[in-house]
Amino acid sequence: MLTYHNDVARTGQNLTETTLTHANVNSASFGKLFSVPLDGKVDAQPLYVSSLVMGDGSAHSVIYATTEHGSVFAIDANGGAILWQTTLLGSGETPSDDRGCGQVSPEIGITATPVLDLTAGPHGAIYLVAMSKDGSSNYHHRFHALDLTTGQEDFGGPTEVTATYPGNGDNSSNGQVVFDPKQYKSRPGLLLLNGIVYVGWGSHCDFRPYTGWLMGYDRLTLKQVSVFNLAPGGNAGALWNSGGGIAADSVTGRIFVAVSNGTFDTALDAQGFPMAGDFGNAFVKLNTANGRLIPEDYWTMSNTGSESDHDEDLGSGGVLLLPDLKNAAGQVVQLGTGAGKDGRLYVFNRANMGTFNPQNNSGVYQDLTGVLGGAVFASPAWFNGTVYYGAVGDRIRAFNMDAAVLQSGPASMTDTFFEYPGATPAVSANGTVDPIVWAVENANPAVLHAYDATNLATELYNSGQANSGRDSFGPGNKYITPTIADARVIVGTTNSIAVFGLLK
Repeated sequence: MLTYHNDVARTGQNLTETTLTHANVNSASFGKLFSVPLDGKVDAQPLYVSSLVMGDGSAHSVIYATTEHGSVFAIDANGGAILWQTTLLGSGETPSDDRGCGQVSPEIGITATPVLDLTAGPHGAIYLVAMSKDGSSNYHHRFHALDLTTGQEDFGGPTEVTATYPGNGDNSSNGQVVFDPKQYKSRPGLLLLNGIVYVGWGSHCDFRPYTGWLMGYDRLTLKQVSVFNLAPGGNAGALWNSGGGIAADSVTGRIFVAVSNGTFDTALDAQGFPMAGDFGNAFVKLNTANGRLIPEDYWTMSNTGSESDHDEDLGSGGVLLLPDLKNAAGQVVQLGTGAGKDGRLYVFNRANMGTFNPQNNSGVYQDLTGVLGGAVFASPAWFNGTVYYGAVGDRIRAFNMDAAVLQSGPASMTDTFFEYPGATPAVSANGTVDPIVWAVENANPAVLHAYDATNLATELYNSGQANSGRDSFGPGNKYITPTIADARVIVGTTNSIAVFGLLK
């Protein structure tokens, strides 16, 4: 499990789980194995490598967890021993304060889910971004690559994050928009694509001045090789996606993002693109050829300006790219899906996204209204022809695909309602056998749930079932995304990671 939601399409599925089954995932045989106390909130999804030879010369299955205190931990998945830990704070530095915004609080260190590369450097590398504050009250973001076996910096890192982009929008000077580190947090999960690590940036609440940034760094030199701004002529238009990973088509090298509320130019050029290059509140497709980030297609709704004005943007949810499907005519269709604060479920055609029509939403592949019970502050998951969404205050709903059309009525739903921020599901299965949907309920105490993926009304397990709080793992934390690997289910908390598995 090397990246957010398991792959660059962000499907959330692990189809190689041979141990956890419908028969043994129950409170009699499955539960919490251990917790490992850490030094801060775990907002990033834990990642996992099996059979990695560490510095002691022996092979370990390793969990990589990061905290908002700016720390990185390598943890033995079989017993919880800390194999190494390191801080990404510079000398005399602290984690950033929350900048007056409660979204990530009380401190900001490592927020975005890192990405692992087993082929980088002598032993593989973990790439991540950390925010800090120095003794002179200056704020920093640095891009790091750490050796997987030792935690030491690789490739001469870290690299201080700086950027400019042509434009006259927020925080611009002499025709250049300037990246001000104190105004941003790195929130979406990092993307490794064709040797480049991509980092997206969100604001602290909607505190201006800010715009949307996507930056690419070479995985072996850590040099910045590409920068794109999503609202260079205006404001806002950031990337945060409730931590959802930046999505990509690994075959074509295209990146797909859902942009937050912000400036959208309703005046279009001859190709139907916004004249000043402002893509607030849109799905955007970017071509990564020749080390550049070039907008190639997009879609936004007819009332995009009103939605942005009322903070009802797409950018609260993550993007999922579906595998190739065949429509009723037998043609291959490549689709993606996402939803945001307006509670509408959108499906877009990656080959023809639809651009902007001020009259209606006919350009988008599907616009499904009223099929979700609330706003979406999470990422969907995919398994075997089904899309799973967990909206705010809603049940997790399973929507089947039929001839490349997402059905408007859910095939099944959980009995449990998931309060803010809803839930980001993950799926484990042995191919198509014993599929299980896992999700964490943000309650006090938090609850890990497991459902039959073919019928969400069938709950196999939850961590509140065992007597005497045996499986309790503390109060909930926003945006927890479970990681399932090698018969382990790993979740981050406000001050630890908890590991679940079969009881001995």
